[in-house]
Amino acid sequence: MKVGITDVAAHAQVSEATVSRVINRRQGVSRKTREAVERAMAELGYERPTQGQLVAVVTEFVSNPFFADVAERIESSLAPHGLKTVLCPVFPGGVQELDFLSALVDKGVAAVVFLSASNTVEGADTDSYELLRQRRVPYVGINGEFADGVPAPVFSTDDALAAELAVDHLHRLGHRRIGMASGPSGNRPADRRVRGFVDAMTRRGADDAERWVVRQSYTVEGGQAAAASLVALGTTAIVAASDYMALGAVRGIRRRGLSVPDDVSVVGYDGSSVTEFTDPALTTVRQPADRLALEVGRSVLALVSNREVPTGELLFDPELVIRASTGPAPRQAASSKVAPTSAETQG
Repeated sequence: MKVGITDVAAHAQVSEATVSRVINRRQGVSRKTREAVERAMAELGYERPTQGQLVAVVTEFVSNPFFADVAERIESSLAPHGLKTVLCPVFPGGVQELDFLSALVDKGVAAVVFLSASNTVEGADTDSYELLRQRRVPYVGINGEFADGVPAPVFSTDDALAAELAVDHLHRLGHRRIGMASGPSGNRPADRRVRGFVDAMTRRGADDAERWVVRQSYTVEGGQAAAASLVALGTTAIVAASDYMALGAVRGIRRRGLSVPDDVSVVGYDGSSVTEFTDPALTTVRQPADRLALEVGRSVLALVSNREVPTGELLFDPELVIRASTGPAPRQAASSKVAPTSAETQG
């Protein structure tokens, strides 16, 4: 016979309303009472309803292996506790963030994780956060603080340190004309990586570091376009703001008649596993996906159990993974070796 709320309430010697609050992780229940109800459910074999057991993971970069890895790790950390993740891919022309969340809160979603979603965009609409606040649905962010005045836990990779690691590695190899293929302006991680890059270059004597920064989209095509501009400036090394951009940079460099790393070295960012098998294997600054996901999982579990979690941003250290896409600076500047394109010849 199926065990119901009435049975659990009688076994724990509490009201049915109290059991309901525990099941739905609502406030107003003491820790001692909550533990008694949880123990009664376990002893009776009570199965929680699926409603309220969903955690939405909202991300714009669902095709990026790094973000897929983080989402998978979050799922692994929450599954043993009865929570199931739902991936919500948001991108231009598709279902938007607020549309997803409006539908999910009516289904009793337990929490929301913003995985480099609106929390990374300067001036983003705060309607999503207001909706969740009104419905008392907790949320956390990854790699980007929320808009001013929106208190929530955020877990991010230290972008300034990531830029320092990349620039230091290339500088030690003798590179001085180091360029950066960055993401678009107004994207918080991209802006922080640019500031970190400029600071790292300035500390090493560059007085015009911003001149060597090209903004593009976080795509292979964006990296390719940025590389074309940077090679034309005479860069011998490129720091990319993502592994996808780095792979695009490699393609762009080769299409200019140059080789990686003999003529131009390339450093990526994210550290997705596929970069080990590219040609050449990509030197990259690896984000700590495992630690990010673990802390996100812990925070979500605490929040849905009505326990306090510190708000604000917690930074995690990245690590440099050196592979075959970086090497000593060439004696001859890269731009002097570039064969003119057909358009340049005609001009």
